[in-house]
Amino acid sequence: MTTAFFVTGTDTEVGKTTIASALLHAARLAGLSTAAAKPVASGCELTAEGLRNDDALALLDECSLSMRYQQVNPFAFEPAIAPHLAAREAGVELTVAQLLQPVRDMLALKADFSVVEGAGGWRVPLAGREALSDLAIQLGLPVILVVGVRLGCINHALLSAEAIERDGLQLAGWVANIVDPATSRLQENLETLTERLAAPCLGQVPRLETASPAEVAHFLDLRALKASSFES
Repeated sequence: MTTAFFVTGTDTEVGKTTIASALLHAARLAGLSTAAAKPVASGCELTAEGLRNDDALALLDECSLSMRYQQVNPFAFEPAIAPHLAAREAGVELTVAQLLQPVRDMLALKADFSVVEGAGGWRVPLAGREALSDLAIQLGLPVILVVGVRLGCINHALLSAEAIERDGLQLAGWVANIVDPATSRLQENLETLTERLAAPCLGQVPRLETASPAEVAHFLDLRALKASSFES
């Protein structure tokens, strides 16, 4: 049985990669093979091997199947700005069509558990009128939403969930990543999210000093994913 998910967030800097890497780690602990893709990344560092992105490298570290960096992150840009702006500055027209094949190649590896990590939130722009959400739609993948728990997160989470479902995709689950532990009425916020999001919560991740995939994985439960998210 193989399964793949598109991981998105309620905003940028909400811990998408932390959660995506931890999901992969949890899958490996369960004895599953893993693969991942972050099709587009900005904020990359120029190295002797070429542009490298820390988030993509974190995902690559949790892939049990043998993968090259370019298979995980085919489009890498140096400026830490919106991907479509970084691509434009590099003279690249960043379209869904360009992103589709590399991701399909990753999915063709048939890992037991795969993730495709987006950039920022659900409606991150690409070239023209396209958005990164169009890639998820083309792939038809169920979605895992990372909610950065802080002031305003309920509105961001509910709007993101609405958009995902309106686009015809299944919200398979969500993760409460507590980025601001000083959030007023934290428990009440978590209860409201649980009541209003029509998908299982895969875990509540506290603010950790060292948020390694191994440590974060302890707060996640892959069994909470709906059975209909899995395809044989």
